[in-house]
Amino acid sequence: MSLIKVGICGASGKMGKALIRAVQANEKMQVFGALEHFKNPNLGRDAGVVANIEPLGIKIISDAKIFFENCDAVIDFSFAGAAIENITNASKYNCTYVLGTTGLEEEQVMQIKGLSKTIPIMCSANMSIGVNIALHYSEQLAKSLDEEYDIEIHEMHHKDKLDSPSGTALALGKAVAKGRGINLEEKIIKPRWGIEKPRKKGAIGFSTQRGGDVIGDHTVTFAGNGERIEIGHKASNRDIFANGAVRALLWLHNKSAGYYSMKDVLGLS
Repeated sequence: MSLIKVGICGASGKMGKALIRAVQANEKMQVFGALEHFKNPNLGRDAGVVANIEPLGIKIISDAKIFFENCDAVIDFSFAGAAIENITNASKYNCTYVLGTTGLEEEQVMQIKGLSKTIPIMCSANMSIGVNIALHYSEQLAKSLDEEYDIEIHEMHHKDKLDSPSGTALALGKAVAKGRGINLEEKIIKPRWGIEKPRKKGAIGFSTQRGGDVIGDHTVTFAGNGERIEIGHKASNRDIFANGAVRALLWLHNKSAGYYSMKDVLGLS
């Protein structure tokens, strides 16, 4: 069985480096491409050296055509603004696509679902196995607990994270809303600064913190009278996301065109 030729979008970022290491550590795949923005200072450098492992003989480039035509599959943790263009290019070269980028707008998701008619795409706001288990059981708890239990979702990330709330926090919100059979946008409580009204029954609250080097903490609280039930997840390193993406790619490779999630990968659908 030949190795899967994997390309990494956003190769010199924090996640890009972790993905390069995870792919190279897997005996079934190998890094064959490393893509970055044309102004990135790491262009021309060896992807392995940038990722703090041995040289791979793969230079970081900005030429999308060369990148996609050399790869069987792509893992993308870059940024939302590049996702549509990247996946459009991937579809031209029949590349399997694993997308872990956060901050996607609903319109972008619909475009990605359209592109999944030509190639298999696995899209998840969080590739962690643990987070996806938390998503599953948050939905199940929301089905079991009625509006007498108030739902609050809290997340904290490092000071450089731009999107707020995190894609994972929003995914947790959608999971509990789905469990209750409601529309999240109709029940969501956004920042409370200046709000002087009682909490509405059935609302879903969000709170966000940014600071230090926190990789990602998420907690879903079901607060009832006299008790609280919490589902939490704390990430202590980025390897969990990279390893989850590699597992997803192994599952996705050779699948038929379609739009998949980590629920599919983990058999929770």
